[in-house]
Amino acid sequence: MKLILMFLTITSFSIVAAEKEMPNLAEKGNANAGSNLVATCAACHGSDGNSVNSDWPKLAGQNQKYIYDQLKLFQSGDRQNALMMAVTPYLNTLKDEDLLDIAAFYESNATSVGQAKDDEELLKLGMSLYRGGNLKKGIPACTACHSVYGNGNGLAGFPAVAGQQVGYLTSTLKAYRSGERNAGDYASVMQAVSQNLSDEDIDALANYMHGLYK
Repeated sequence: MKLILMFLTITSFSIVAAEKEMPNLAEKGNANAGSNLVATCAACHGSDGNSVNSDWPKLAGQNQKYIYDQLKLFQSGDRQNALMMAVTPYLNTLKDEDLLDIAAFYESNATSVGQAKDDEELLKLGMSLYRGGNLKKGIPACTACHSVYGNGNGLAGFPAVAGQQVGYLTSTLKAYRSGERNAGDYASVMQAVSQNLSDEDIDALANYMHGLYK
């Protein structure tokens, strides 16, 4: 019952949030213009959005709405990150149109394919949690928001997770679990989802999502 209620909460929240943001969905950024605004970002995220450090997120192929929303959170200071603080002064010089262009640039690039560890038990646990959740622990399936193949949901702004860096996925899930990451429309949902994840569960999910692709 707890899992069903949590799933309904996530689904209902997603619909409401998507409807609320619908007027902005017709506004698309200019990827070409965005390519001229990301020189500062390339040091960590790579020239095309495919980072080379496991702790730094890949932005290539990520949906425009999610990237735009996160940039706005960093710009306002609602979301804090030690590395991103160094580029906040630059972000503060950008208009909403610029942020949308940056988001469009990253969305237009293909994400590199990850390679999960060849660990049968780890993969089995990761797949089980991602696709089916865990009823006894009250953990819903990740597919509810991030889709079967980890492509996310661009309309609702749910991020793609397929191929994402293991270190980043691990630290993000732990940050949600501890409540450290609490900015954004869906933070409370992710906090609820992750509160019952053990370190082993998080390791398994991060490994599985890193190697997840269609």
